[in-house]
Formats: sequence, structure tokens, C-alpha cells
Amino acid sequence: MTLNILDLLIAKRDGETLSAEAIQWLIDAYTHGHVTDYQMSAFLMAAFIRGMNDAETQTLTRAMLYSGEVLDLSDLPGIKVDKHSTGGVGDKISLPLAPIVAACGVPVPMISGRGLGHSGGTLDKLEAIPGFNVNLSIPEYRRQLQQNGLVLIGQTPEIAPADRKLYALRDVTGTVPFIPFIASSIMSKKLAEGIDALVLDVKCGRGAFMQTVPEAEKLAQTLVEIGEAFGKPTVGWITNMNVPLGQAVGNWLEVEESVRCLKGEEVSEVMELTYTLASEMLCLGGVAETPEKGLVMAREVVENGKAFEKFLQIVQSQGGDIGVLENTSSYTQLAPAYEIFVPDSAEGYVHDIDALVVGKTAVLTGAGRMKKEDPVDPGAGIFLHLKPGDEAKAGSRLATLYTQKTSEVEALKQAVVAAFQFGEEVPEHQTLLMKRVTGKGVVRGS
Repeated sequence: MTLNILDLLIAKRDGETLSAEAIQWLIDAYTHGHVTDYQMSAFLMAAFIRGMNDAETQTLTRAMLYSGEVLDLSDLPGIKVDKHSTGGVGDKISLPLAPIVAACGVPVPMISGRGLGHSGGTLDKLEAIPGFNVNLSIPEYRRQLQQNGLVLIGQTPEIAPADRKLYALRDVTGTVPFIPFIASSIMSKKLAEGIDALVLDVKCGRGAFMQTVPEAEKLAQTLVEIGEAFGKPTVGWITNMNVPLGQAVGNWLEVEESVRCLKGEEVSEVMELTYTLASEMLCLGGVAETPEKGLVMAREVVENGKAFEKFLQIVQSQGGDIGVLENTSSYTQLAPAYEIFVPDSAEGYVHDIDALVVGKTAVLTGAGRMKKEDPVDPGAGIFLHLKPGDEAKAGSRLATLYTQKTSEVEALKQAVVAAFQFGEEVPEHQTLLMKRVTGKGVVRGS
């Protein structure tokens, strides 16, 4: 059978299910330049409108996965486990999580992304550490993992090149929020890393791409099903992203908060989620019989300092300045600080903080980017002194704004205040861990 792009476009336009052969041909032809951007744009929109079933989604993932190099780490000891988050505001979890898991003896090959829009990126946070190199070659990636049990890098040219092309095209064609495309993008990169198992953090709420529980459930189930279909044990958690995670939003601010966590400070929500994901990774990695036993192990390496030592080890190995981590007050790139106070009309308690508003405002401080080529100020961002449930007294500190944009400070302050809701009564607690997803189905969280 001879395949051509026009027949595929017409078939998907008319709602037909594409064969595995057709999808493989399409991705291969696009990756090698035989299908143009405008033709692939037409396919993306047709699929977005007409839908793709589970078989098509898995085939798309496989085609994108094998568009480049699929790493084989089987010669390295241990069960290699990674974690992926769908992105949120204040989501610095990878920074404390990876060294905790590695310190417990599970190798963590972590390939991360950059922030775009209101959602922050792990690579931007790591690069806020002076000298830290996220651009390692594949041989260097393997060597770091073998020597340290942990490596933290960005996507290399060899890994899932089809995804890199499609991601950019989805961004400009209005086809980003489509579960088959999201799932195949995530899993093609993760499966190419050489992992043996995967833990997923699927964000749900105002500050997430999946804003409703049914949407988040569908995405989590799709991701888990793909992982299991490829022979990689996969567990997912659906977690609350209505409110920023932790107090720090901004690259160095989130590094500093992560350091405090690794030194044993129980930062609101951050360690609750970190320990939950760590317990799953340690169980999948074969060093803990159950997630409950994994939780005990994770807490122990934080308490005895081994997790922080592991973080310093990998930062130093990848060229970073560990001095600013040992003494975070020595960091010289922090932007000027401007205090924001609780308004006179807001006595009572903090009831809510809109994660989306805070995320967008953090971008405006210089902490994020709206386009991939935008520069990022590592020292910009927002630190939230109060979270939901905290008492709010007029004139007390609400947040601190860090920005070089002096002419925009007042407008940024007003935007931060507008993200808060206050009330006279103590608000109900918002559940962070909403649902756990495995190949057997979905169960409620804590």
C-alpha cells in the first residue's frame, strides 16, 4: 500500500481511525521533512477535532519514541525510575525528590523541560544555580548516572526529535490541550530515557493544563496505560493545582525553598507531595516493599542529611556552584525585593490563592517566558508569606515581589493582591493528593 499525506488528511478529517502503518509513516515523513509544516498543521487540527482512540495514541507514542535514539541503560545497575509532572505554579518537586530517591539507592535518569507560559520548568530552576550545566551529551548523561545514581538534563537532539518538531507546531496551531498529543509527547520522551518505571504527577485545577478532575483522570489513565503497554510499571497521582505549590514561585526562589526542604524543613505541601512521589519511586525501584516503607526511607535520608549531600554531589558534578546552596544568602542574582502587605479591608483568614494569577504575574516579573526564546531572570519571582488557612492581619506581610522591572512594581503588587481571597472564618482544608492512578484503575487520595 502506498501512503500519502493527502489520503491521511482526508481520512482523519472524515473521522476515520488511522492504521499503525499510516501513523508511523506520517511521523517518519514529517521528521525527515517529506511532510510540510502546513500539512502537519492540517493533520493536527483534524485529529484535534475528530479525536484519536487509545490504539492510535499508543501508535503515535511509539512512532515519536522511535523517531530518534532510545537509550539502553540495562548495563547500569539498579531499576531506573523517573518522575514527570504535567507542570504547575511553584512546582519545584523534582529538585528535592530526585536526590531523595537517589540517596535511597534508586537510579534517577531525569530529562526535564523549560517553563512556558504560567508553568515553570525544572531546567530554568537548575540553571538558576550558577554554572549548572543541563546540556550534557548522551555519553556524559550515562556517566553521571553511573557515578552518582542521578542525572538532571534537558532533552538532547537524539531523543524524540519528532516531538520537538510537533511540540512547536502544536503551540502555534491551537492544538496543545488534546490528551492524545499531550500523552504521546510526554511518554515518547520519558520512554526514550532508558527508564524501567515511571511515576506521574498530573496537576489539576486553575494553575494546571487539566483544569477539571475528569480531564486529569483521563490524562493520567492514558499516561499510565501507555507506560504499562510499553512494559514500564507506571503509577500516577492527580494533585491539586488551584493554589501555588509551596511559598516560592520563581527560579532561584524555588531552588532556595528546595534546599530548605532537603535540610529538613517541612515546607507547606512541598514535602507532602515529595514524600508521596518518592515512596512510589522507591517501591517501583525495588528498594521498598511498599510505598509506606518507601516513605520511611525517604524521610530518613532527609533527616540524616544524605539527600542534601546527594543534591550537592550532582550539582558539583554538573558544574554548579555548591557554595550558594550551602549558604543561600550568598546568592548575588536575586532581583530587588518589594514588600506587599495585607490590605486594610482583608482582616480574617486567607481563603484562597489563584495559582493561575500568581503564575502569570511571576512571568511578568521576569521569572518566566511567554515564547520559547524569551530570556528568564533567575532571581525574579514571588514569595508568598501567607497561604490558605493562615490568619491575615491588615498591614502584615502578604508576599514579597522580586523583579528588575521597577516601573511595573505597583501593577505587579496589585496583581498579587488580586490573587488572594480573604474571609472571616477559617477555610476548609484543600486536599493536595486527590487521586492515585495505576493500571488497575483510580482510587481516592488522602
